[in-house]
Amino acid sequence: MRYGHFDDERREYVITRPDTPLPWINYLGSEDYIALLSNTGGGYSFVRDARLRRLIRYRYNNAPLDVGGRFLYLRDDTSGDYWNPGWQPTQRDLDEYACRHGLGYTVIGGTRGGIRTETTYLVPPGQTIEAWRVSVTNERQEAAHISLFGAVEFCLWDAQDDATNFQRNLSIGEVLVEDDVIYHLTEYRERRDHFAWFACSVPVSGFDTSREAFLGPYRGWERPLAVDHGTMSGSIAHGWQPVGALQAELRLGPGQSREVVFVLGYTENPPDAKFDPPASGHPDTARARAVLESYRQDGRVERDLASLREAWEERLGVFQVATGDLHVDRMVNTWNPYQCMVTFNLSRSASTFESGIGRGMGFRDSNQDLLGFVHLVPQRARERILDIAATQLPDGGAYHQYQPLTKRGNDDIGGGFNDDPLWLVLAVAAYAKETGDLAILDEPVPWDNADGSETPLHDHLRRCITFTLDRLGPHGLPLIGRADWNDCLNLNVFSERPGDSFQTAPNRPGGVAESVFIAALFVLAAREAAALARLRDDEAEAVRCEDAAASMTAAIEAHAWDGAWYRRAYDYFGRPVGSTENDEGQIFVEPQGLMAMAGVGLEDDRARTALASVRAHLATAHGIMLHQPAFTSYHLELGEISSYPPGYKENGGVFCHTNPWIMIGEAITGDAEGALDYYLRINPSAREAISEVHRCEPYVYAQMIAGRDAASHGEAKNSWLTGTAAWNMVAIGQWILGIRPEHHGLRVEPVIPAGWAGFSATRRFRGTAYEIEVRRRGDGHPGAVAGTARPGAVQLVVDGRPIEGTVIPLPEPGTSLVRVEAWLP
Repeated sequence: MRYGHFDDERREYVITRPDTPLPWINYLGSEDYIALLSNTGGGYSFVRDARLRRLIRYRYNNAPLDVGGRFLYLRDDTSGDYWNPGWQPTQRDLDEYACRHGLGYTVIGGTRGGIRTETTYLVPPGQTIEAWRVSVTNERQEAAHISLFGAVEFCLWDAQDDATNFQRNLSIGEVLVEDDVIYHLTEYRERRDHFAWFACSVPVSGFDTSREAFLGPYRGWERPLAVDHGTMSGSIAHGWQPVGALQAELRLGPGQSREVVFVLGYTENPPDAKFDPPASGHPDTARARAVLESYRQDGRVERDLASLREAWEERLGVFQVATGDLHVDRMVNTWNPYQCMVTFNLSRSASTFESGIGRGMGFRDSNQDLLGFVHLVPQRARERILDIAATQLPDGGAYHQYQPLTKRGNDDIGGGFNDDPLWLVLAVAAYAKETGDLAILDEPVPWDNADGSETPLHDHLRRCITFTLDRLGPHGLPLIGRADWNDCLNLNVFSERPGDSFQTAPNRPGGVAESVFIAALFVLAAREAAALARLRDDEAEAVRCEDAAASMTAAIEAHAWDGAWYRRAYDYFGRPVGSTENDEGQIFVEPQGLMAMAGVGLEDDRARTALASVRAHLATAHGIMLHQPAFTSYHLELGEISSYPPGYKENGGVFCHTNPWIMIGEAITGDAEGALDYYLRINPSAREAISEVHRCEPYVYAQMIAGRDAASHGEAKNSWLTGTAAWNMVAIGQWILGIRPEHHGLRVEPVIPAGWAGFSATRRFRGTAYEIEVRRRGDGHPGAVAGTARPGAVQLVVDGRPIEGTVIPLPEPGTSLVRVEAWLP
């Protein structure tokens, strides 16, 4: 069942009925100001930090789910009928409805009783505002008297405090209304130097700033008293719940349209220039008024929208493909990189599943997100790498999270996730390959953001490697610490008290829990670190890393193989996890793909055998499960992973983040059919036809899909903010399509299925555009397809001349275009 359709030409997803299984959202803004907007107009906004700079409220786990934040109402002042053009929260029937989620903007249109409304929502580039351009058209044969109401419910900045500390917060709300602008000034008179404001482009006939006055006692947002009666009270909030609500009266002749722009804004003033006049207590609103004035001019929103579209076309133009497979092209060309931008901006901090309160930016998460983003805006990737590295601890370890506003490590969560540091190596390697910018390795970066502690970034990478080598267990495999990539595999926690966080509960001392996953990750990272060191002419460090990778590979070969797949770990007591020796959790997906990525098991065919075991035991029509059999009872020695019901989340769910590792493994070992098969199983576009099962948005990846043991097998949760986005971009773009950056050039080495005659692609790389045509010499029979992974199977012709190998050497400086033909068997 579908709830809409893709408009590929406009790069939009069009939702044609408002009652989607879950709120289907979009993200507006890609810089400081971020707004989440659902298909019915719900959501919330913040500046830089979803917890500490929340502008408008959102009530999670509400009934219905999507209520909060921003609201538009239309009222027929003749009949008294009122409705929402986006259906929620009144849920009054609409004659027509459509929501068009685009790249950084959303358009929601609704018609009722001959009144057509179309609202364009966007966050203009470089601004800390969101604009709602509302166009109201009278399609009746007679004149219409319409009132348009716009409203927001202000959050008192710190979203956690706002939702809990009522003994204070019900007394501190402050507002100011001047010249039809509502200023939210809570705490501005004391420690804050920022305020929010809400206004519109036309004169208003009324306002309210008290929620109770606007809604009425014992009423909710679905039945506001002011809208019901058609008049505002002019209330001024003193404590309680401040809102911004404005009313504009529209008199429309037959066929006439009017346009009104509502603006929700955020303004910061210099700490020594907060007030006008100085020391008066009256906020200096000059900056806000200047921004607002520009949005009272005709055409401003349209110009912003054009700039936004132009910026996205430029970004997406870095990598475009034409494969003939609609789902591949749609995701690679538009929706996957778009989601990668969102995950880069927000990590796992703020969505309709993540409250933005308890989590900051993940160290591991942000490094992985960068892998799928770096080609879009390399300069921002560089800045992010330096920010992440600055939170690293002096021993090479890391805070598991950091707060985006302060860029400091999150003490509440702490560290001890022993895989974290290695992801920084992969992120830096990806950036260096994309840009050739080795100067970043010499950038001075502090430790734990301590002034005076700076050492070059390459020293941070060196300590990442040393951190693992200093923490090896009895099998020579890395100690897991609190957990590794799977935060829920807590082999040292032994939590028995309800309510304890597995992420922060004390570890039991004296254990020897080791991670096979970290071992594979270490081999991959150490080899990348060796290559970076050699580029700096640091041969000693390169040899150290290569030797460490070889030693770890030997430990894996001796202690990690279970006979048909790689074990997952050894527990606190030194017993295997992810083994036929276990009754449950016998095989885990994570190490099977990562071993092939690290080059482990390729020569003795163990990697291929492990991948075959994944297909036999873990693959479902809805993706690859995390492990099998699922745990049916709580295992004290395993931790949170066994606390979930079977088939959900980390307990045997399809944790989509891991699926691309298997896709990459299949491509590395030459199984083109298998790689693309897995890719399409979790591809959102390919799952659109089963939206009533999948439930989440069909244009972005979700973190998890319920596994085979779950009652709701195939149902997705935690959409948008997931490493699945970055890793799928890597899997399809760099390994299946085979176009990937290397330090000394661009590699073109496709591993594509027999049914494809070829494909074309454009890739901008280090200032040069590469036009790539992939073709077959033969019929693409399975043997030939498998052979594409062998050296020499792909033959490249560059600007009319054959070259050796599959890495295209860097062209002469100033070269604008390189033409590439890649010939497959």
